[in-house]
Amino acid sequence: MDYDSFLELAKTRRSVRRFKPDPIPDEYVDKIIEAARWAPSGYNTQPWDFVVVKDKKIKDSITQWVGKYWAAAIEMEETREFGQKQGDFPWHDEDMDFRIAPVYIILYGDTRTKIGLPMFIRHYPNLRESIYNSSLANAFMYMLLAAQTLGLAAQWVSLIAEPYIHCMVKDLLNIPRELEPYDMLVLGYPALKPRPKLLRPSDKMVHHDYCSQEEFRTDEEVNDFARRTVTWTTATHRRGVDKKMVG
Repeated sequence: MDYDSFLELAKTRRSVRRFKPDPIPDEYVDKIIEAARWAPSGYNTQPWDFVVVKDKKIKDSITQWVGKYWAAAIEMEETREFGQKQGDFPWHDEDMDFRIAPVYIILYGDTRTKIGLPMFIRHYPNLRESIYNSSLANAFMYMLLAAQTLGLAAQWVSLIAEPYIHCMVKDLLNIPRELEPYDMLVLGYPALKPRPKLLRPSDKMVHHDYCSQEEFRTDEEVNDFARRTVTWTTATHRRGVDKKMVG
């Protein structure tokens, strides 16, 4: 792959939260996980395990637990500094939220793998956890990129690691005590086309050598972008399905 092809992949990789119910080939799931297996990890510890969920009863249980959490999350939005509330975040069309997607992949991290790190890292809590989490993030990003090459929609459901959901899913799926959820990837065929991405200009984020304070954003600029991206993200999450894509 040349650089231009890779950049196009990076630009078109987007989170899509509207899915068709159509099944996806098992081969696609295998390819996505195979790509993730090659992700870089700290000291090659490869701290990951992948749990593929297709059973409707299990998926329904997971979405029910996530839904319970959102009741509190919506109340929390009332406290947002900018006065921009998410409302019924994130689903606009209840018949097409992530529960309709055919496959979930839960990425688990095996905490025992930290023993493979050098002693100076194992006994430096911040660095130890940073390397462990970065390794899992690498595997998750590889899955996202692989899904994009296969024409699939993919959504992050990070709430899988929220304590209540974490405990309920671990008990349901008989996950060993030493494994912790990192994130869940929801996969399916897209039921909408993503909007253009709101992106910061490169000259506002790239700096060279001896930097001056004036090169970096002010508090006002950071807050302004935060307001804009909250609005953009909320509007994106609330979009209904594209009826032309689902028939």
